[in-house]
Amino acid sequence: MSTRLLLAALWLFHWLPLPLQAVCGSAFGRLGWHLVRSRRKVALRNLELCFPELSAGQRERLAKEHFRWLGRSLLERGLLWYASPERLRRLIRVEGDVHLAERSEKPVMWLAPHFMGLDVAGASVLLFQNRKGISIYQRQSDPVLDRALRRGRLRFGNAEIFSRDDAGRALMRAIRRGDGFFNLPDMDFGTRDAAFVPFFGIEATTLLAPSRMARALDMVVQPVIAEILPRGRGYVVRYGAPWTDFPTEDAVADSARMNRWIESEIRRNPAQYLWVHRRFKTRPPGTPSLYR
Repeated sequence: MSTRLLLAALWLFHWLPLPLQAVCGSAFGRLGWHLVRSRRKVALRNLELCFPELSAGQRERLAKEHFRWLGRSLLERGLLWYASPERLRRLIRVEGDVHLAERSEKPVMWLAPHFMGLDVAGASVLLFQNRKGISIYQRQSDPVLDRALRRGRLRFGNAEIFSRDDAGRALMRAIRRGDGFFNLPDMDFGTRDAAFVPFFGIEATTLLAPSRMARALDMVVQPVIAEILPRGRGYVVRYGAPWTDFPTEDAVADSARMNRWIESEIRRNPAQYLWVHRRFKTRPPGTPSLYR
């Protein structure tokens, strides 16, 4: 099926009531569990590494639940890209100080790890507060999909996104003029501007940029977590209190503090974290791969 047909299907799907979308998305995730063997294997391995105290059966049940949330997050992307702002505001509940960036004299970094509701969190920045939101995205190899992704994320007008390949100075200029930066800090992008920092007790390449950027630009760091609610009841996005102990002069220690926070949030809602990403792909020199 071509990308245009897939996007047309997403557009049609978004008109359905969210409880029905949730049923379809969960079924799509169950299908993915059986068909996408490579990602199923990665998810199970990540859970084995991070939750060794669980039995194999418990980890498999957790992985299957994760795939159901993953299926929902993929199919409900159409809702975020095409539904009216009024409908989205009814479906998304925000908790905490969503207006911090509007009042802050310093630029704000919203720190948002990869939970299944991540795109909901991004939409909430644009729907519930007035500070311009900026972010970095991974340019897609398919130009049709890339245009759709950009259009979906920019359609509310108070946003700008930069390709990871050429963000650099343009991103810094935007932050200096006061735009809020929606930062996704928890993926393995290799060793560039990163350090091996414990994550669930395993040395994981962790970006130093959140700490270094916050320190260089005198930013306030506010943690943000999004959750997809069961049975199509909507979404909740929690804006935490800004961190008072971040950044420091030690970027590695800051990254370890960030990873400990992400771990604590994962333990509250483990099934909705992005387990299909090879978080431990890059290994310290001389150590074997953790993915067989």
